[in-house]
Formats: sequence, C-alpha cells, structure tokens
Amino acid sequence: MKLICLIAGFGAAVLAMPGVVAQEDTRPVVRPTHTYSIVARDKTTGALGVAVQSHWFSVGARVAWAEAGVGAVATQSFTEVTYGPLGLDLMRAGKTAPEALRSLLQSDEGVAVRQVGMVDADGGVAAHTGARAIVEHCHHTGDGYSLQANLMLKDTVCDAMVRAYEGTEGDLAEKLMRALEAAQAEGGDIRGKQSAALIVVEGDKGTAPWNQRSFDLRVDDHAAPVREMRRLLTVARGYKLMNKGDDLWTEGKVEEALKAYEAAEALMPDNHEAIFWHATTLAAGGYVEQALPLYARAYAMWPDWRKVVPRLVQSELLPDDPALIEKIVGAR
Repeated sequence: MKLICLIAGFGAAVLAMPGVVAQEDTRPVVRPTHTYSIVARDKTTGALGVAVQSHWFSVGARVAWAEAGVGAVATQSFTEVTYGPLGLDLMRAGKTAPEALRSLLQSDEGVAVRQVGMVDADGGVAAHTGARAIVEHCHHTGDGYSLQANLMLKDTVCDAMVRAYEGTEGDLAEKLMRALEAAQAEGGDIRGKQSAALIVVEGDKGTAPWNQRSFDLRVDDHAAPVREMRRLLTVARGYKLMNKGDDLWTEGKVEEALKAYEAAEALMPDNHEAIFWHATTLAAGGYVEQALPLYARAYAMWPDWRKVVPRLVQSELLPDDPALIEKIVGAR
C-alpha cells in the first residue's frame, strides 16, 4: 500500500485504500502557516519592514521577505513561498506593490487559500485574503502599511494592530513590534504561539547586501515568541549602541561614545561582554582608572574575562605593558 500525505487546497491527506495504488500528486506541498503579520514603510527614513507571529515552526523562514529600497512581503495562510522572492523581483523591476501582487495572483491556482501583504519602496501597499482563508481572518491597508491575519481567536485582531501601529511613536522596528504585541494581547492565533520574526531593511536601494538589514530577528520555537522577540529587539538595540559607541570613539568623540556605551549597558544590564569591551576601549585609550570598575563588574559576572585580558596584547587591543595588564587583571 502506498501512503501519500499532501497538504494542498485545504490540506487534505490522501491515503490509499488497501489494494488501491494512489497516484502521486506532483504539486508542491503547501504548508498551512496561519498567522498575523504586518509589512510597512517608514515615511521618514524609507526603511521597510515585516513582522510576523504564528503557531508554526520557524515562521520567519517562509512568511517574511524584505529588500532594501525595494519592498517587503508577508505570504501566509496556505503559504505559497514564491510570493516573497517573486514579489521582490517584480518590485525591483519597477512594479508597484499592487501591480506585483495582482500579477502573482493571476497565475496562482490556489489564490482562494492565500493571504499576502506587500509594500513597495514608495509606500504603495497591497493585500489579498482568499475566499477560503480560515476565519477569523482580516486584512487592512493604511498609509504605508498592510496588516493581515487568519485563523485568529477573535475578529478584532486587525483593529488592535491598526491602533497599535498608528498610535506608536518611534522607529519602524518599534511600530512593528507593537503591532505584534497588540495582536497577541487580543488573543492572536487560535492555536496558540510558537514562532515569530521581525526584519527591517534600509530604504536605500544601493545599500550593500551585508548592510541592508537594520534588524533581522527570529524566534523559531518558543512558548512566548512575541515576548521573546521583544527581548531580542532590546538586545539588538543594545548591540547597535555598542557599535555606535565604537564608531564615535574612532572619530574621537569620546563623550558621545561613552554615552552610547552606557546606554547599551542600561538596555543589557546582565551582558558582561558589553561591560568588558567598554572597559577595554577605555583602557586602550588611556582612561584606565575609569575602566577598572567596569572590569571588576565584568569579572564578577564572568570570571574568565581575567584570562582574556593578557591575550589582547598580542592583538594590539591593549598596550604591551605588563604592569598595566596586571592592574587590569587584578581589578576588584
């Protein structure tokens, strides 16, 4: 007996009966990534982003797509992943979000079970919810954003996301995060919670690929993915402040650099590495006395940092001064 399980249409499983050989269906497997999501463009910076949560493993790998200066896509419900890369291809070639979505829908035999949101680099938005999307479902397009949801506990999820997104001050990542939090607070996915993702890319189409993503966060499997995403977003902001401090220090803007380092540590008070490298930057720049209390804090949290200090001499991250190294290692 041949067993074939294919998720297609509404995900029916085909099981060959005894004595009957099932014919293999060559259509691609369609995964039911039911979820809530938002795509958006920041009017001030041109940044583009997408955020999503689902009771499905690693939702970010399939639903969320974004490219600097091009657009962002969320493709969900009975997900056809190609809406992501093909949607970006079309927008990169000059199509607006509505034109790109319309083109993809016209060639999709499973349009009735799709749900898609798109935003382009000019803030144009488009959304589609198929006639057979599982209720509760909704989508809403606003000024530079589209949000969409299906298989929700309540029919008020989209309204809650709209209020949160439009009512939030801050950068695009914060607005996207608030929209996810509002959806979850409203009940979210009727099946529960499992994974989430948040991507923000730069607005400049010419941005080098390795510098495109301001935020690229994934929670693949967690009991409270939106809450964990909030934690990761805070940590990501902390590391961005550390990098900003390094840049300011290199430019000779010492006071501004110190403020950036301190802001990073305020966001991540338990991150001993941030404290250690802050201290090392100070010590390397001749601010040894200011560095020693920071070293002591880092050692208290992670004693092996004392072993790292002498190793930094060979890499020229600290001066080749045995007395100085002994003083730093002995900080209490």
